[in-house]
Amino acid sequence: MSQFEYPRPQLVRSAWQSLNGTWDFAFDDERRYRQPSDNIAWTHTIVVPFAPEAGASGIGDQGYHTVCWYQLRFAMEGRGERTMLHFGAIDYRARVWLNGVLVGEHEGGHTPFAIDITNALVDGDMQAIVVQAEDEPGDLAKPRGKQDWLLHPHSIWYPRTTGIWQTAWVEQLPATYIKSLRWTPIFDGFEIGCEVLAGGDVRDRLAVEVKLWHGEKLLADDEYLLVGMEANRKIALSDPGIDDSRNELLWSPERPTLLAAELILRCNGEVLDTVRSYTAMRSVAISRDRFMLNGRPYHLRLVLDQGYWEESHLTAPSDAALRRDVELAKAMGFNGVRKHQKIEDPRYLYWADQLGLLVWEEMPSAYAFSARSMTRLLKEWTEAIERDYSHPCLIVWVPFNESWGVPNLTSMQAHRNAVEALYHTTRMLDATRPVIGNDGWEASATDILGIHDYDADPEKIRARYEVTDPVRTLFDQRRPGGRILTLDGFPHRGQPIVLTEFGGIAFDPRQPEHHTWGYSRANTAAAFHDHYRALLKVVNEASMFSGFCYTQFADTFQETNGLLNADRSPKIPLEQISAATRNVPL
Repeated sequence: MSQFEYPRPQLVRSAWQSLNGTWDFAFDDERRYRQPSDNIAWTHTIVVPFAPEAGASGIGDQGYHTVCWYQLRFAMEGRGERTMLHFGAIDYRARVWLNGVLVGEHEGGHTPFAIDITNALVDGDMQAIVVQAEDEPGDLAKPRGKQDWLLHPHSIWYPRTTGIWQTAWVEQLPATYIKSLRWTPIFDGFEIGCEVLAGGDVRDRLAVEVKLWHGEKLLADDEYLLVGMEANRKIALSDPGIDDSRNELLWSPERPTLLAAELILRCNGEVLDTVRSYTAMRSVAISRDRFMLNGRPYHLRLVLDQGYWEESHLTAPSDAALRRDVELAKAMGFNGVRKHQKIEDPRYLYWADQLGLLVWEEMPSAYAFSARSMTRLLKEWTEAIERDYSHPCLIVWVPFNESWGVPNLTSMQAHRNAVEALYHTTRMLDATRPVIGNDGWEASATDILGIHDYDADPEKIRARYEVTDPVRTLFDQRRPGGRILTLDGFPHRGQPIVLTEFGGIAFDPRQPEHHTWGYSRANTAAAFHDHYRALLKVVNEASMFSGFCYTQFADTFQETNGLLNADRSPKIPLEQISAATRNVPL
């Protein structure tokens, strides 16, 4: 990825440097090395931020590897009072040295971490970073998402990701700086909540000036004192009252209005730090059986997106590729995506904010239940919520999918406790968004009831969901996927019902012998279009649903049930897909 794409789009500074590019690299399956001074034999070079399993890294080795090492010698471009080293994500456990000094460690393969490396810098421009990444391929008790534990990808699981797979970068900071920023739209009061936390040297009489703009119009210019290095305030916007004027300030997929922001940290009038950001005015909520956006019922048209690319795997090949994925989802008639088993790069969320696409964020699953696996899951999930809380595009949190990692929900209370604990923890960390405790079936604590049903017959889907008494007929008698939809003691309480996985029609004319996988199959473009249109007509017209999520956005390795090929070329014209998605004539 280019050095010009700022990796943290809601807290932007000018003094930063990308470390993406060519690094020295070595596999260490025998665990011969413990630290950089052990004379590591650098046998490869690798292009960061691509994982060694991906062809884009220059290695493309998909074998089992438990430990790998990275080294980079780089010239620092300038130096601030503090220097912070950032990694967007390293899978799974990382230790980091700078100039021979161990400066930090992190566990968790999907979330960022930062290390203050000021005291480990050496005189002169050249610095040396060494990273050790440990990633046990067969460990089913760690959050791993769609990464296969078998040597070769099978069914719905894909190649593994080891080591650095998101941007590495350094940032120059003042001695006291803005450490974190959190935006909360407060729709009912037409206010924006702003939480600012300062880091570094503790100083008295800190104040932060917050400016907000809608286009060229300045909406707010306020200053707040920090108490204990923190400020938590509500910024009142002028509410125009009339819907037409009010709607100009509201964010939605149809009108993704963003408010530009600038924050200036001062001490007794002296400017210490300046950052740029953005936020939006919008609300998401549940009202009886409907999903609500900005106080109005909103029908969700989502597509399930695995977030993989053929040559670069979990890492997008470029920032332009992330933008293009958002544009393609919209061009196919969808107003949102369910990012499946992946904490997506913040740059994707940036483009979803900018262009107007709703996002459901889902925690990558562990597949073995234990106290350790749940502790790991909770740690990463908490970090993901903290990272992505301020993005207006993000509307739903999903901590569990299809009982993965908690397979005995119907019989073991500990498994139920895990789902309910993460549901309530998520609601505690973010009271502004709905949470689906376990998507697909066997629901307990949840704000939306998600159903997965891959029946390929549109008429059977119609018969199953056009019922006059859904509580009795659907929840008590029928079992899509062979699973009960709600656990005993958790009857349907009127929450919105969303068909969160269905379809999965495999079509790949380049594989005539069908060495690929899907839930059903079409053999021609015309058959593919007809089948898709028939399914989408049924789910669009089912009054029971507050929305749907079609499987899936693009072909992913052996799974060829995408609307797009793996290279993002459409299997049938985008206009046909869009018309069918929206259930309108072409």
